[in-house]
Amino acid sequence: MSEAAALAPAVARELALPPRGVAAALALFADGATVPFVARYRKEATGGLDEVQLRSLQERHAALVELERRRAAVLAAIEEQGQLTPDLRARLAGCATRAELEDLYLPFKKKRRTRASQARERGLEPLARRLRAQPDGGDPAREAAAFVDAARGVPTPADALAGARDIVAEEVAEDPACRALVRDVMAREGLLVAAPRRRKKTAGGATDDAARGKFADYEAYRELVARAPSHRVLAVLRGEREEALTVKVTVDEERLLPGLLARAGHRPRSPFGSELAAAVEDGLGRLLLPGVETDVRAALKERADRDAVAVFGQNLRHKLLAAPLGPRPVVGVDPGLRTGCKLAAVDASGAFRGEAVVHLARGGPALEQAGRDLVAFVRRHLGAALDDPAPVPAAVAVGNGTAGREAEAFAREALARAGLSRVPVVSVDEAGASVYSASDLARRELPDLDVTVRGAVSIARRLQDPLAELVKLDPRSIGVGQYQHDVDPRLLEQALADVVESCVNQVGVELNTASAALLGHVAGIGPKLAERVVAHRERAGPFRARADLLLVAGLGPRTFEQCAGFLRVRGGRHPLDASAVHPERYALVERMARDQGVELAALVGDAARARAIPLARYASAEVGEPTLRDILAELEKPGRDPRDRFEPPRFRDDVRAPEDLRPGMALEGVVTNVVAFGAFVDVGVHQDGLVHVSELADRFVRDPAEVVHVGQRLQVRVLSVDLARRRIALSARSPGPRGPG
Repeated sequence: MSEAAALAPAVARELALPPRGVAAALALFADGATVPFVARYRKEATGGLDEVQLRSLQERHAALVELERRRAAVLAAIEEQGQLTPDLRARLAGCATRAELEDLYLPFKKKRRTRASQARERGLEPLARRLRAQPDGGDPAREAAAFVDAARGVPTPADALAGARDIVAEEVAEDPACRALVRDVMAREGLLVAAPRRRKKTAGGATDDAARGKFADYEAYRELVARAPSHRVLAVLRGEREEALTVKVTVDEERLLPGLLARAGHRPRSPFGSELAAAVEDGLGRLLLPGVETDVRAALKERADRDAVAVFGQNLRHKLLAAPLGPRPVVGVDPGLRTGCKLAAVDASGAFRGEAVVHLARGGPALEQAGRDLVAFVRRHLGAALDDPAPVPAAVAVGNGTAGREAEAFAREALARAGLSRVPVVSVDEAGASVYSASDLARRELPDLDVTVRGAVSIARRLQDPLAELVKLDPRSIGVGQYQHDVDPRLLEQALADVVESCVNQVGVELNTASAALLGHVAGIGPKLAERVVAHRERAGPFRARADLLLVAGLGPRTFEQCAGFLRVRGGRHPLDASAVHPERYALVERMARDQGVELAALVGDAARARAIPLARYASAEVGEPTLRDILAELEKPGRDPRDRFEPPRFRDDVRAPEDLRPGMALEGVVTNVVAFGAFVDVGVHQDGLVHVSELADRFVRDPAEVVHVGQRLQVRVLSVDLARRRIALSARSPGPRGPG
């Protein structure tokens, strides 16, 4: 039995998923299939498991594989020591978690010399056994006297008893049941506590308050570990790392002692009872609590990391799937006061067409001339599109950084004076544009341009197709995370890669225009093969059909199976190449067309005829109703884009800086980031405002993602403006008397 098949029942049980579907999915993954491919084109095999479920079972399977590897390593290590009994083997085999496994292994781990190991070296093991036995009679001091040996470092009976207690304390601390008891109580009832760290003095004798100021809100922080939200956990841990806070997990030791004493076999009436009690109390405070606190903190950090990564992934998904302007020519503007605004024109395909600079800071006649220069640049590069009757024939995209609102207003007014008010001027989030501009990828794509002009090109392309441009960036540069620099980088990288892959394959990719950066995220392709696809396209010309991908060096049938359904060839040889219908189903759709008495090209895009196709006629063991419904949806609207229709945001012209805001002012904003405690909203003043979770709706909101998402337009009111701390408080609740929540 394969490893995937062996672990499938456990994965299905833990995630409450159908065992048959889990087994099929794991088998497909083991055979090299990707999550997007399995979710879209193997629904019959998996019982319709979606991407979220497939990624969860893939992750859980990987965790169980790692647990099995660790179990094998532990068994081998204990067996090598000659201490692997049948009972211990069975107990190790029954461990369901890494913590249980490590607790059992702890007594067998090689460790540095401890107080207990030194006591054993001094021959005090028999005395420790007397403490554990808790006999009805005997005298601890008299029995300890028999172990006095100055040469071995045991000068008095008290020293002998102390050594025996050290042995018992370590045994209690390494007992799996004791550790499980303490871990459970600490996880349920423990408090995460933060306090100011003693300030460092600088060379001049002054104290360093810089780090302290950032964490002032956490200097008297106490919260149940079980309820601490991820953003507060990551905040206090950052404060600890920056040496502004001391952080610990505390628990009531008196709450733990009775259970530990019972586990140790404590008998209060035994002459040795007080000695055992002292040993257990010492083991708890000196060994057990610090060790378990480390475990609990690690689990707490992992939970906070996963919550933060989930928030980041959710925000990234909305950012990547923002409504595209589409294939329209755009002038991108990278705002600047001192060096001027850099203009870059791109055509409908995103290709660079020209650059210019206009200065806004000179005023008077110079500013008027700058307006004329902008209009001339727009006419020169967008002119042919201006006669297009489309609602948005072309656009001007202005980065939302420093001087962005001034540049936006300037462009809008200049175009209006020239009779070009039909051309929208759109504020575009430029987070990460400077990172792209200086990257190796930007140098390859735009080798002859200055970095600032590359930035203007990127801003223009972001408006045309946010997904195609943002995939060129490390997702952490996009600015939609929550403490993304504090979480496990491997976890973050994998989660964000999954989100990007999911979004790219959900939208689909035009094979003849996509960059290598975009193609690299298509299921089964990857960065290196994407470069080969682009090189083949540049050498041999546009692909005329999906099947032509098999001419690319290194792209074989298995990769073609994974990627073909997510690639589009518009105007190609086969009518279905522009749709999400997989080539493996072309023959089936051709049969549908014959049965309808029409050419295949006539069926594709004919919604009425597609809806009339009787599904039951074409169902088989291999192709069931889920796949057939997907095929009919594609026949109705082939290659449809799942993203919303583009509508530019509308900021108030009289509000351009935080100083312009007044409490009670009503504004339209755009959600830029959603975090556990609320949402940040751009209202056009270069500083996002916070809508606290309590201000997001007229009802109680537990999770901000329930009611808002990145890119959403939101009507808000200003609650307060703190110019000194650059904080803007906003509300999305209805004005008037407040109800509960």
